[in-house]
Amino acid sequence: MEPEPQDAGPDRLPPEEAGAADAEAGAGPDGIPPADNAPEDILAADIAAAKSAPAGDELARLRLELDEANRRVLLTQAELENFRKRTRRDLDDALKYASLPLLRDILAVADNLQLAIQAAEKHPENAGLLEGVQMVYRQLGDVLRAHHCVEIEAAGANFDPDLHEAIMYQPHDEHPEGTITQVVRGGYRLHDRVVRPPQVCVSRGQA
Repeated sequence: MEPEPQDAGPDRLPPEEAGAADAEAGAGPDGIPPADNAPEDILAADIAAAKSAPAGDELARLRLELDEANRRVLLTQAELENFRKRTRRDLDDALKYASLPLLRDILAVADNLQLAIQAAEKHPENAGLLEGVQMVYRQLGDVLRAHHCVEIEAAGANFDPDLHEAIMYQPHDEHPEGTITQVVRGGYRLHDRVVRPPQVCVSRGQA
């Protein structure tokens, strides 16, 4: 006995009609539709988007980075130049005033020579010795001046606390207030720097 053909049912189509419907829907031979976003399609879309992206934004970013790099280079060069100038100035000052300690010691010798001259002037019988000491004192002064160490003018000048050292204030009828009336010990300076301030007496004005 031959089997009776089964009813396809209300929701099933005959085989020939189902194949036609799958072909219209784009399904494969196994009836499974292809994926909408295959990996190859995604990669191609990313490449196309990258090629179509505006290049102006990237160029502007690169220009900003270049400007920032140039600014940093200029700043570094300026700092280096300032450092070189400061180092050169410090070196020049160190060389310029390197003899300050030695000059202070030599000035003490000059003071002793001056005291010797003052003592010898009180004894005429020591005229030969006085002349020799005076010659040494003058020679020492020439050496000091040759090394830019000069005496600070003080007698009769106005008192300057940056240059002079006041050891006494006294009334004076002939000199106005603030005038140096007497130099007790001479002072010297090297270039524009005081080696030793002169010790002076200063007038307070009329009594």
